[in-house]
Amino acid sequence: MTDPTVSVVIVSRGRPDALRRSLLGVSQLQYPSFEVVVVADPGGVDMARAAPFAESLKILPFDEPNISAARNLGIDHAAGEIVAFIDDDAVPEPQWLRHLVQPAYRAEVAAMGGFVRGRNGISFQWRARSLDHLGEAQPLEVDPRRPTVLHPPGGRAIKTEGTNMAFRRCVLAELGGFDPAFHYFLDETDLNMRLARAGHATAIVPLAEVHHGFAANALRGANRVPKDLFDIGASWAVFQRKHVAHDDRRAQWDRLRLTERQRLLKYMVSGPLDPVQIRRLMRRLDEGYAEGNTRTPGAAGIAMHPRAPFQPFPSLPRRATVMPTRPIHLRRDRRIAAERVGNGEIVTLICLSLTARYHRVTFEPDGSWLQSGGIFGKSDREMPLLSINSRKRRLKMEQNRVASQRGLREE
Repeated sequence: MTDPTVSVVIVSRGRPDALRRSLLGVSQLQYPSFEVVVVADPGGVDMARAAPFAESLKILPFDEPNISAARNLGIDHAAGEIVAFIDDDAVPEPQWLRHLVQPAYRAEVAAMGGFVRGRNGISFQWRARSLDHLGEAQPLEVDPRRPTVLHPPGGRAIKTEGTNMAFRRCVLAELGGFDPAFHYFLDETDLNMRLARAGHATAIVPLAEVHHGFAANALRGANRVPKDLFDIGASWAVFQRKHVAHDDRRAQWDRLRLTERQRLLKYMVSGPLDPVQIRRLMRRLDEGYAEGNTRTPGAAGIAMHPRAPFQPFPSLPRRATVMPTRPIHLRRDRRIAAERVGNGEIVTLICLSLTARYHRVTFEPDGSWLQSGGIFGKSDREMPLLSINSRKRRLKMEQNRVASQRGLREE
């Protein structure tokens, strides 16, 4: 079976440094036929045009605070059979696309979503979730190693995360893409509900992993503390009008509003917010909800044929390797790893100390992957606080843990 062509769409606004890191990760993707579509504000456009592979990118200027409209512009120019989305503050594992689109060989699968790791590169921000009739997410148990194809029952849907999802382009065109009434938040949830209503299946692919940093933007700080809740309120108002029965809307909004207030109070207790800021944020939430009830929802309209031909990204086969190191040698070995990345390798540095420190994984500015932690420390939530291991056995265990995602040979 021939691998489908894929368009990777990255929307960026106000975060050129994050976009640079994301594109560096995308440049290491091991997939035979994909293109990269960057939809960005002026700062992001300048950064993309300065990238060493700029001539291989489709760069689309867009300077409006509307992620749905930006994604639709990306879809219009996407010429792949599959359109995949990743945020500008996320980095994909090298085998991301291979895993993510693997279920596309089944004709009934229209959407695919993977797992998302958080800032420490170990814990999961999101795994598998379904959506109830109110559009609220519930945990979903799936096989952690194999794709699961799901046909949700009536009124429910399967959740895909905006930073790690893919759709058949023809289905996006059929459904009209993303609804521009969702400027920010619930945009993919609305699409998930429409996909389910149209009878399409969604595949959850755990090994299709991205690492998501939650970089600061206009609506939240780097510490994830909210700066403004207007768009959250507005999007819920639009979503309710499209998907929630009229008699259920008030009770749901009261509950959602209470949840937001409780979230803000936790930040007040921990320090970043004060009572005045909480009152302002809650007022903005209510103002957004009122404004959202005046917006006109509706799909944007996506052309069946792309505006531009497929532009293959030069994805050269790279050898994936592991470099074991120790804290005392880390500075030296990071330089060596950077050189090997420059020579076309995908390098994973594993730095183990003689401790029980929790593990952490980062994608370094030079393009190498660095995992650090103790020989006896946790690299998985299910592990005990203390694991008795030899250095050799722990290195083998950690290599095997990420082998499928990074293209390493299991031992």
